[in-house]
Amino acid sequence: MKLVLSAALLFLLPVWAMAQKLTLSGTIAGLADNSTIVLTDLENPGTPLAESKSTGGKFTLSTQLEAPSLLGLGVGDSIKTAVFLGNEVVSVTGAVTQKVDEWKFSGSAIQNSFTEFQNLFVPKFSRLSALIQQLQSGDGSDAVRTGLDSATNDIQVSLDNFIAKNPASPVSTLAILSTINLTEDVAVLEKRMNSLKPAALSNVFGGQLKQAVVNAKFNSVGSIALDFSQTDTTGKQVTLSQFKGKYVLVDFWASWCGPCRKENHFLVKTFNKYKDKNFTVLGVSLDEEKEEWLKAIAKDELKWTQVSDLKGWENEVAQKYKITSIPRNLLVGPDGKIVAKDLRGDALDEKLEEILGK
Repeated sequence: MKLVLSAALLFLLPVWAMAQKLTLSGTIAGLADNSTIVLTDLENPGTPLAESKSTGGKFTLSTQLEAPSLLGLGVGDSIKTAVFLGNEVVSVTGAVTQKVDEWKFSGSAIQNSFTEFQNLFVPKFSRLSALIQQLQSGDGSDAVRTGLDSATNDIQVSLDNFIAKNPASPVSTLAILSTINLTEDVAVLEKRMNSLKPAALSNVFGGQLKQAVVNAKFNSVGSIALDFSQTDTTGKQVTLSQFKGKYVLVDFWASWCGPCRKENHFLVKTFNKYKDKNFTVLGVSLDEEKEEWLKAIAKDELKWTQVSDLKGWENEVAQKYKITSIPRNLLVGPDGKIVAKDLRGDALDEKLEEILGK
């Protein structure tokens, strides 16, 4: 019996060994001989993971991954696509005359869920992006705002459905990260992460999601806003805590940021409306050139306190608050707690009307 068992294990060894690495075989009609086929890690694209040459439209790539990864597949000089694969045996078939998203992958449940994710969410992201551009261009109509709310809600519902269907897939982790800026409620974000199985989180995106939850809790609505001190336009030190007792909007912006400058139009209107009702704004600029910063303040008629250390993205306050994109803002209450985040357009006016009255 032991001899039979050993023989069986010996027979299965090649299959087991293949499963410990990624083997991607392709048959692409019309692919010229000696075309270069490259596989790269999109999180670290500098060094190819595997490289091969085609013969008769066929190729084989092989590499070992530490965990399922989002990879770049380059075929010849002009065909590039993203794939999500683990250590598995995968095949792809298609033709150079087809769109890459029409190529057929088999042998990978992860890639199948990635294709599903792309087909489902890319059109939704495009719709949302178009509506945001309309809003930032000055179209604050009810139709645009209603459409924006509808598009955001549609993505949220679709995300929950996708996660429920694919709880063990690392693509679900990627999906949560892709929509994280649309989720202000930290409890919802944490609930989504906790609904995933370990296999979905055992990759680079799992680490990023866990850190994102930590960061969100650090800066969440209801938490105490971290105090800071920075110099204003005259060189005087200004602290956030000196505004205690007021509602203060901490606004991260820069003179070179187009969307920020457009947002200033709404901020000026709201500031003038509520400045005598226990409300003010504290601007934190990510500028590097003082002259440009001062010009923008004057041109946009920003009458509130402005601070900056003129270190650009290395601004110490922005680093402290983990600001990675602008415009961003935080509404801090009289008790120093964060009341709301990222109130853009008329949303700030609506929130202040709710709190302070008309």
